[in-house]
Amino acid sequence: MSNKEIKRYDIIKRLINKNLNGSEAAELLDLSVRQTKRLKIQVKEKGAAGLVHLSRGKPSNRKIPEQEKQKIIKLLHRYYADFKPGFAAEKLLEKHDIVRDPKTIRQIMIVEGLWKPKQKKKSVHRSWRQRKVNLGEMIQFDGSYEHWLEDRGGTGEICLLAGIDDSTSIVTKAKFDTDEGVFPVFDFWREYIISNGKPYSIYVDKFSTYKMNQQVAIENHDTKTQFERAMSELNIEPITAHSSQAKGRVERLFHTLQDRLIKELRLAHISTIAEANEFLAKVFLPKFNHRFSVEPRNKSNLHKELNQTEINKLDSVFSRQYQRIVRNDFTISINNQWYQLIKQQPVTICKRDTIITEQRLDGSIQFRLRGRYLNYELLPQRPKKLNKNIPWVIAANQPRQLTKPAVNHPWRKTIYNTHKLTQNVQV
Repeated sequence: MSNKEIKRYDIIKRLINKNLNGSEAAELLDLSVRQTKRLKIQVKEKGAAGLVHLSRGKPSNRKIPEQEKQKIIKLLHRYYADFKPGFAAEKLLEKHDIVRDPKTIRQIMIVEGLWKPKQKKKSVHRSWRQRKVNLGEMIQFDGSYEHWLEDRGGTGEICLLAGIDDSTSIVTKAKFDTDEGVFPVFDFWREYIISNGKPYSIYVDKFSTYKMNQQVAIENHDTKTQFERAMSELNIEPITAHSSQAKGRVERLFHTLQDRLIKELRLAHISTIAEANEFLAKVFLPKFNHRFSVEPRNKSNLHKELNQTEINKLDSVFSRQYQRIVRNDFTISINNQWYQLIKQQPVTICKRDTIITEQRLDGSIQFRLRGRYLNYELLPQRPKKLNKNIPWVIAANQPRQLTKPAVNHPWRKTIYNTHKLTQNVQV
């Protein structure tokens, strides 16, 4: 008997022994007087066993049929052994037309040893931040390294870049790439802005791609990363989180995707990054957003469409930019490659001018001075001599020609007259 039944038996015995009346007993049992009288009759006839529910020990009327249960067990072991119960229940419905509550699937998986309930960790108090009001007001962005394709096709560990809207939890864009460096991030945001427009702000962490953490950069606020410089040119506000919990929405997104997306890619037999990106955009994200997104508090969309001028500047904005000095022979070096500025230029170039070098996403190099792009040629090697094809160029390392003054050179006469004048003064 349970503790509740033992307590009931004690009160009913007191009722039978007339230590309590029916109303008092009913109040103590939190039952009606009529139900209390029924329990009294049961105890008189069967003793303490009269309080035990008649359905105890009998199979439930809602018990899953044994044949169906064995089919579910077989499918779980074959396809969904590492799935969570909720996700396994979805796949059983989607792939095999088996409609069962996730709690039922969870209980089967526990019995079969496929799922072990996790113990709750001690929670640390953190203040809650309310969601943003509008779509596009803040996009939480991050990258996650994982064996997303489970090493099929020799892919190994790759990076999933993803942006999730703070107000709706819609995954606005996700893309697989090799790493979370400057060029993959630039390629992500170039595609994002072309298709969705410019968000009002982007919430990122302090990874070196997004934030300079050196003391010099902290003291000098004008020092920016390539990402911060690009966002400044686009008039998008980058916000830096001080902890992973601060951008918990995108962190939880990756936790969910590491559970669901890996298995979806496995079921779809995908083994390349290109196939994974196509599956992500056309199949996975539409279903994922339909299920997990929420309604924003305001229907406004703060994504801003680009004008034609901004579209034309995108290649320049999403490029790795450096400053370089024009040498005396009008050459520029980048990554051990030498470039010769030719004579025909849209702007006047002087020696020692500081120009902007752009390394673009397509691998091309561009040089910019006072807003104009310069004409150049790629040199096969470092210049050492005067280039005869470009007579206006004077090589910086060309040896200087020394000449001996003639006998009647004015310089000699000046020295001679000065020496003679000095002698006359002494006399």
